[in-house]
Amino acid sequence: MEVVLAKSAGFCFGVKRAMDMAYEQAAKTDEKIYTYGPIIHNEQVVSDLEKKGVFVIEDIEELKNTRNATVIIRTHGVSPEVYEIAEKNNINLIDATCPFVLKIHKTVEEYSGKGYTILIIGDPAHPEVQGIKGWVKNGHVAVCSSSEDIEKFDNIFNEKICIVSQTTFNSKKFKELVEVLSKKRYTVSVVNTICNATEVRQSEAYEIAKKADAMIVIGGRQSSNTRKLYEICKDVCDDTYYIQTLEDFSFREIDNIHTVGITAGASTPNTIIREVQNYVRNEF
Repeated sequence: MEVVLAKSAGFCFGVKRAMDMAYEQAAKTDEKIYTYGPIIHNEQVVSDLEKKGVFVIEDIEELKNTRNATVIIRTHGVSPEVYEIAEKNNINLIDATCPFVLKIHKTVEEYSGKGYTILIIGDPAHPEVQGIKGWVKNGHVAVCSSSEDIEKFDNIFNEKICIVSQTTFNSKKFKELVEVLSKKRYTVSVVNTICNATEVRQSEAYEIAKKADAMIVIGGRQSSNTRKLYEICKDVCDDTYYIQTLEDFSFREIDNIHTVGITAGASTPNTIIREVQNYVRNEF
């Protein structure tokens, strides 16, 4: 049986950078360090960092009660309010926001300052999207993930709309939603902020899944980019499995398996990927 591992599987640039910063800070001191939200959407990594003295601040209220500490901003980025609280509470911020996310912050700040409504295409509950919303200066912002959402928010848009995207959104779906907006009466400025690594990862997963008899997608349950990979693979390969670690793996008997594809989200450590890959090669 052939096992095909996606070349792009595992940590992206932004996640690796944030991880390196967190472990570097942990090695510098015996004092507690905090991350604002889990540093990445991977339970194993968060648990390992906790053993090294790096703990998670879950929400803005907890941050307000934190003083004279070191806090790492994760890859997803935050709103300006977090920086303001940090300055007020004498918090030493280590900013691990992905540079691609910082670009979105600057874009929405600029366009909203010119009177545009900002339309963020993404998951409204995702921390990256919540952070982006905070940089909108004029308050005119909507978050959409479907054409139905666009119709729902249609009456609040200004004549001018700037469209940006969550960096890990499905690139095909993003283009479809932009097309829906472009057919309306608005002046539309589109800034495709899906990061290149996400597009490559999604395209590669799609090509592998088309040819595979079974597909394994590895990543945290809270990981947006992993969930998108699973949806893309499932569309073209019925036998697609979403797992966090090898312990979650329950590969049922399927006749005529010749090719198994494996991909992984941007927050999945290489150790987990190799473990799954080796298991599939040795056991099937």
